[in-house]
Amino acid sequence: MLSFKNLIALDKAQEAPVYLQINNAVIHLIKNGILKNGLKLPGSRDMATQLCVHRKTVVAAYDELLSQGWIVTKPSRGTYVSEELPEIEPQKISNESRKDMDKASFHFDPIANLHRPLPDIPSRLTLDEGIPDVRIVPVNEIIRQYRSIISRTYNTKHLSYGSVFGDLSLRKALAQYLHETRGLKCTVDQILITRGSQMGMYLASELLHKNGSYSIVGETNYIAASLTLENAGAHLLKVTVDEKGLVTDEIEALCKKHSIGSVYVTSHHHHPSTVTMSADRRLHLVELARQYGFAILEDDYDYDFHYQRTPLLPLASIDSAQRVVYMGALCKIVAPAIRIGYMVGPKDFIEAAGQFRRIVDRQGDAIMELTIAQMIQQGDIQRHSRKALKLYHKRRDSFCALLNEHLSEFLTFKKPEGGMAVWTLLDKKYSWTSIAGSCLKRDVQIPDYKVFDADGLGHNGVRMGFASLNEEEQKRVVMVLKEAILEQV
Repeated sequence: MLSFKNLIALDKAQEAPVYLQINNAVIHLIKNGILKNGLKLPGSRDMATQLCVHRKTVVAAYDELLSQGWIVTKPSRGTYVSEELPEIEPQKISNESRKDMDKASFHFDPIANLHRPLPDIPSRLTLDEGIPDVRIVPVNEIIRQYRSIISRTYNTKHLSYGSVFGDLSLRKALAQYLHETRGLKCTVDQILITRGSQMGMYLASELLHKNGSYSIVGETNYIAASLTLENAGAHLLKVTVDEKGLVTDEIEALCKKHSIGSVYVTSHHHHPSTVTMSADRRLHLVELARQYGFAILEDDYDYDFHYQRTPLLPLASIDSAQRVVYMGALCKIVAPAIRIGYMVGPKDFIEAAGQFRRIVDRQGDAIMELTIAQMIQQGDIQRHSRKALKLYHKRRDSFCALLNEHLSEFLTFKKPEGGMAVWTLLDKKYSWTSIAGSCLKRDVQIPDYKVFDADGLGHNGVRMGFASLNEEEQKRVVMVLKEAILEQV
């Protein structure tokens, strides 16, 4: 008889429960032909002895295998590998076979312009594009609220299918929160909960540009937004971005020549340049939308982080004609992995977006949405936001001081009024490609400059995120950058 002690290795340090480890190991042995169809398995007591586990653990593993059809029980006879499984023989995979496995044997159309390097979880010191520091996430508050919700029996209904528009309590909490913090006057029916502002951008773009039309963006623009609009069928028209944001006179000139479907704007802190759109241009843009009938796609990804003064209210707060689709997310306040965003717009547009969302992502994480709703209602989000604002303000000042002290002869920048990144322009006699390679040799990763210049303008600009780095990490990054630049001198 086979010795399962030598066939199944258990690791109680793994996250997977021991009974599932046994379940998976037996399936693996069957698939590889080691356990043949019809083979009698040890009884639960005997198997428990061989594996040095409690008998109930083996019973749970056998129950799981039985429910999946891998084994059968025969009264008074014992437990057997199912006879109805196909005969499986172990197969060696040749190098040629491995190559074939990399390619589909059917035709499909890859979207070439969407292909760009996607970062993994950083394994080295990373200068990012401007993301929050996940080390200050209010983990205890999230766990407390989540556990409180999931432990109550009457909340099990939220484990089933819910509204495609998102949890009602979160939409109510957001309606109040957005009114208090941004001056938005919206009802629950005007809010769609998304998996982040990028999902809102996708839904809106598909609804607005399905049949192809023009969309206006900044000459430098958030690359994900540009790709999303183009993938939806939009033809992009570019306008200048200066120290006051999008040049709206250029937008007006384009409106006189083309039928414009949308204008995309990051009004609070333009991405990537971080400039704030001026009040007069905001009013002009809203008036142009009323006059020419286009939608304003306002991506307000980091409204909560402004350091110099009270931030200007979003375009959505001054829009009485329902021309603005406002998108934001709590990912930047809490953590990127907390995929809770929102889209606010005219009721009929939100209705259409919700119905479209049904075939993309049936619904979000209902329990996490309830958790965030309670954290807003009890002030946890607001307290964390104030704490993060104070910390990031300090980090902005320290990072800009380091840039001035060590890199001012190589690059130029303007201290941003808010946000989590500094827009830097490298002297054109230096190459970001070479610098990035030199930094990697020193175990520091920097942003890919190509994503900030998709149109090949040659500005040599890069966003340098400061929020996720403490002061010691900032010093390390800046000194490595300086060493890498000096190698080119």
